[in-house]
Amino acid sequence: MQQEARVENKMGVMPVTKLIITMSLPIMASMLVQALYNIVDSVFVAQISENALTAVSMAFPIQNLMIAVATGTGVGINALLSRNLGAKNYEKANEIASHAIFLAAASYLVFLAIGIFGSEAFFRSQTDIEEIIVQGTEYIRICCCLSLGLFISILCERMLQSTGKTVLSMYSQGAGAITNIIMDPILIFGMFGFPAMGVAGAAYATVAGQIVSAVISVMLNIKKNKEIEIRLKGFRPNFGLIKQIYGIGIPSIIMASIGSIMNYGMNRILLGFTSTATAVFGVYFKLQSFIFMPVFGLNNGVIPVIAYNYGAGNKERVVKAIKASAVIALLIMTAGVIAFQTIPDVLLKMFDASETMLFIGVPALRVISLSFIFAAVGIACSSAFQALGYAFYSMLMSIVRQLVVLLPVAYLLSMTGEVRLVWFAFPIAEVVAIILCAFFMAYIYKTVISKIGTR
Repeated sequence: MQQEARVENKMGVMPVTKLIITMSLPIMASMLVQALYNIVDSVFVAQISENALTAVSMAFPIQNLMIAVATGTGVGINALLSRNLGAKNYEKANEIASHAIFLAAASYLVFLAIGIFGSEAFFRSQTDIEEIIVQGTEYIRICCCLSLGLFISILCERMLQSTGKTVLSMYSQGAGAITNIIMDPILIFGMFGFPAMGVAGAAYATVAGQIVSAVISVMLNIKKNKEIEIRLKGFRPNFGLIKQIYGIGIPSIIMASIGSIMNYGMNRILLGFTSTATAVFGVYFKLQSFIFMPVFGLNNGVIPVIAYNYGAGNKERVVKAIKASAVIALLIMTAGVIAFQTIPDVLLKMFDASETMLFIGVPALRVISLSFIFAAVGIACSSAFQALGYAFYSMLMSIVRQLVVLLPVAYLLSMTGEVRLVWFAFPIAEVVAIILCAFFMAYIYKTVISKIGTR
């Protein structure tokens, strides 16, 4: 093993708060860019037609599922890789890194099959409007059949994050996002000699960004990530190791997928009032991404810090990392609460909101934002659960919050006939989740954290 790999990683020696900030800021920045290009996508597609925008919006569950599988697998890779580096188990770390590429390819094959055989059926199960079916099928088929870039880029970026090189992961993510933003109008409307491809152009722009990101992230791992070595020559899958990866990753996959179910359920409830209420909910999701993305970036940055120091047997740094991440998350979410409480009308007008949308949307943003503070603590604790190998608790919190509490409460409140009351389901769900979180954290502290370094 190269000498560089023997030098103590910064995750074991740098002051914890400074470490978390330096690890997380690049990830936060790249995730904010990603949130931005999602909005840009919607703006461009909306210029084609309302049905085109609907088709792309209806594709969200499958796109979200792809990202869920990639990021969930990445969480497992990230946690195990950081833990073994902390324990100075370099051969094991190399084996985990090699499996990341294998799992990226395996995940791609699953969604290739979905893209070829399931795209049209997916849209026909939702609508009978032929224009939406045709455009949506074309869009999701392209995104699925050319998704290898998505899986490779995300898993390679997690390897960079595992060794503390989050700035490098920002470069690959940023390059992908910028590629997408540039290619969107060119391919959608036909510019610089390219044909106007409409919705298909939006899909090709998306996968182009993913491929660019994948190429850069692979190159950065080979040239700059000297602490691990990807060995594909003579590779044989270790199913015991794969089981460990998904033991951590599957709860994250389920957590990310639950959002699609919740989104679908809320849309059904809100359609009982007016389509404008559903539109408000859609706008809220775009707006809140700018608040939650930095916190999720913090989550991605702190997981390897906790996992590394857990592997190194450093209890003090593990506790400091958990506390620091909670404080930073609270600060970010507080800024979001202030914005949603003071200028909700300004935020909604960014989306050319009508008077009716403002009437429904202003109180909606103010009520939903009350949940942000509780969510901050929950996400910070979720990072600790995942890093310490208790990702199941994170999954359970997500299920309880979104499916057990939020949707049933929203449905019950909808029966009052007052859409304004429905929004209160969000803070109610977060309060229940944070109570559950407190019980989980107390148990993990007693059984795991308090015993770090004593064995």
